[in-house]
Amino acid sequence: MADDKDVLRDVWFGRIPACFTLSPEETTEREAEPYYLLLPRVSYLTLVTDKVKKHFLKVMKAEDVEEMWFEYEGTPLKWHYPIGVLFDLHASNTALPWSVSVHFKNFPEHDLLHCTSNSVIEAHFMSSIKEADALKHKSQVINDMQKKDHKQLWMGLQNDKFDQFWAMNRKLMEYPTEEGGFRYIPFRIYQTTSDRPFIQKLFRPVSAEGHTLTLGDLLKEMFPSSICVEDEPKRFQVMVHGIEPLLETPLQWLSEHLSHPDNFLHISVIPAPSD
Repeated sequence: MADDKDVLRDVWFGRIPACFTLSPEETTEREAEPYYLLLPRVSYLTLVTDKVKKHFLKVMKAEDVEEMWFEYEGTPLKWHYPIGVLFDLHASNTALPWSVSVHFKNFPEHDLLHCTSNSVIEAHFMSSIKEADALKHKSQVINDMQKKDHKQLWMGLQNDKFDQFWAMNRKLMEYPTEEGGFRYIPFRIYQTTSDRPFIQKLFRPVSAEGHTLTLGDLLKEMFPSSICVEDEPKRFQVMVHGIEPLLETPLQWLSEHLSHPDNFLHISVIPAPSD
């Protein structure tokens, strides 16, 4: 894999300032102060909000507390999407800090998965990595790893240890030079304007003729309306980790450097802000 270590570090250490406030629907014994936190883009809400929970439990009675969940402007936030994806999808053109409401009852069963412990997050995370490696290497790399190697990937994410995570993850980013890239690129394209949670199909990084395929090539095939036609006003922003990569960026490079720790390239297509 190309050693653009600075890019990997910038992606890993990306943070979103957030302000958590208790929903007015909750019953409290006294007024709850908001709680401010820098959220890691590459992590999961339920993994990094223990302090938020402790903060709000101080003003609540035990009988009023069920499973904690989060919401932004009426939309329940899916904890199994990386934090950066949730922000890009729902709040990328709003003022910071990101204002998130905290709930302890009326869990929205139809919108969210339950997350009762970190082991649920770990199971989701590892199943994503295995799915990504099935696409990239027919599962050969992840199956060659030992259980302790899988654990190292998870502990690296859980404890925010860049070097610990990448010492193992770089194996998942390698490929035979003669192949020019992975078998298929693990990606998901999200949009708020669709009932489909995301688009995910098979897509190779190199064409049958041996040409390097780009982000633009992927979008042309999967979501053609997201590409701006000359002389037309821009309708959509295509976001990865809060930035808009050039459409001519090779997909293989993006997959190696801008994938989340779950090894998927998460692409958010959002309506362009109207100035």
